[in-house]
Amino acid sequence: MPPARPALGYLMVALASTLFAVNGTVSKVVLQSGISSLRLTEVRCTGALVGFLLIAVLRGNSLRMKLRELPFMLLFGIVGVALIQLLYFLAIKRLPIGIALIIEYIAPVLVALWSRYVWKRRLPRAVWIALAMALAGLALVVELWQGTSLDGAGVAAALAAAVTYAAYVLAGEHGMRTRNTVSLTCLGFAFATAFYACIQPWWSFPFAQSSADVSLLGRLDHFHAPVWGLYLCVIALGGVVPFLLYIGALRHLPGARASLAAMLEPVLASIVAYAWLGETFGAWQIVGGIVVLGALALAQTVGADRPAAATADRSR
Repeated sequence: MPPARPALGYLMVALASTLFAVNGTVSKVVLQSGISSLRLTEVRCTGALVGFLLIAVLRGNSLRMKLRELPFMLLFGIVGVALIQLLYFLAIKRLPIGIALIIEYIAPVLVALWSRYVWKRRLPRAVWIALAMALAGLALVVELWQGTSLDGAGVAAALAAAVTYAAYVLAGEHGMRTRNTVSLTCLGFAFATAFYACIQPWWSFPFAQSSADVSLLGRLDHFHAPVWGLYLCVIALGGVVPFLLYIGALRHLPGARASLAAMLEPVLASIVAYAWLGETFGAWQIVGGIVVLGALALAQTVGADRPAAATADRSR
């Protein structure tokens, strides 16, 4: 078994965060074309599953699953993979991408709390300071003193996404103890795809709408692209590649550190949304975002130095 390489893990998280950041704006363009959040999530899960299956076949990875793994895979696939994507799409449809992500990135603090009280990992005092900073920053972002001027449903979706994101990280770290990156990710997306196929069958999919050309909006509104082409971007650059990178990073980093390193995403997503869509923050939201990101930077000391995923490496 190769030794854990933290530097490689951080690089993988940074690349995944960059792709997720770009995907946020691409996804918002698709959502503005009239495709529902549920349908876009179904497309992303199903398309990514096809990609993961091809990779598994080419690599000779076994996808056999034991009965005792079923409860874990249900949790990882439905909560950790399916719902986090749906809630994220619901949030960015109603909120500026940067704000939605800042709220969602309360997740690293949740991961830290779980690590401390459930997994009994010792955490430094800095994590509690970071938690207070993150909550204060969140209050600034949503402007609580004004009765929440942001879309309430969007804020609720972003907060729920934070919980499912934390579940995804914690479950992923646990799953990497017995499975390799490809098999864990593939099985997770298989359960997510089955979940969405049950609640919205494919025979009711709006295929005609997928062939339409839509404006890329914002500063690129004079350019057009077919919806199916944007689907491919969401699947490849927002699904297959970054999810493999992120899960793979958990072999080199504990979940707490990986989720905190991913705080690069809201920063990059805000830059992309500004450059592409012209989205901006209000003054208090900028201050709140800085406080939240500062809290996550402070909490970077959280977690064990040894990734739990390093205990096994089974590729078959």
